[in-house]
Amino acid sequence: MSDRPTAPVPDRLKEWEQRTEVPLFAAALVFLTGYAVRVLAPLDAQPWRDVALALVAAAWLLFAVDYGVRLRLSGQGRHFVRTHWLDTIVLLLPLLRPLRVVQLYTAVQKRRERPRLSLYARVMTYAGLTTVLLGFSAALAVYHQEKGAPGSTIRTFGDAVWWACATLTTVGYGDAVPVTFGGRVVAAGLMACGLALLGAVTGSFSSWLLQVFTREDERRPPGSA
Repeated sequence: MSDRPTAPVPDRLKEWEQRTEVPLFAAALVFLTGYAVRVLAPLDAQPWRDVALALVAAAWLLFAVDYGVRLRLSGQGRHFVRTHWLDTIVLLLPLLRPLRVVQLYTAVQKRRERPRLSLYARVMTYAGLTTVLLGFSAALAVYHQEKGAPGSTIRTFGDAVWWACATLTTVGYGDAVPVTFGGRVVAAGLMACGLALLGAVTGSFSSWLLQVFTREDERRPPGSA
């Protein structure tokens, strides 16, 4: 047996999450691309639909492996499932993966010392990008549910994108609304998730501005106007 000390579990978990952040984000893009092909491609578009299904399955498998590794490295057992409930939901519904940025924003806000300005910029950039991806995911999901439904006002993917933009920005024109049960479930989820992501963006931007102004004041010579 080696005499080399074992790294603490939290450190190993943190190192794993840092190393897998970018690959998992790429896997999320692959998953979304495959799902988009499945929804938008004609039924006779073979073999592209089968390839897209394989990509979706492979990406989800990566998500499941990541969840299992983090569950083991945490050393928390079943408690991990309860404390990381958002990760559990994202594993079951991979289209909600952009919501993981909320955890990054929460971690920044809980820091005792002032985070670096570059970290705020990173959160804002990532949250803004994932907000776009979440809107695109919701547009795909609602279009999948609404196309061909009796009385539906969302008949094209363009209608679904317009609806997603209006919902995310809380404008709500009402010219395109889901009528199916599945479409309304997607709509309710987008309303809640969109507010969480936009809150992360605006909250980080406000904190970033506050730090910029504070540091400018600290650099001013005493007694200057």
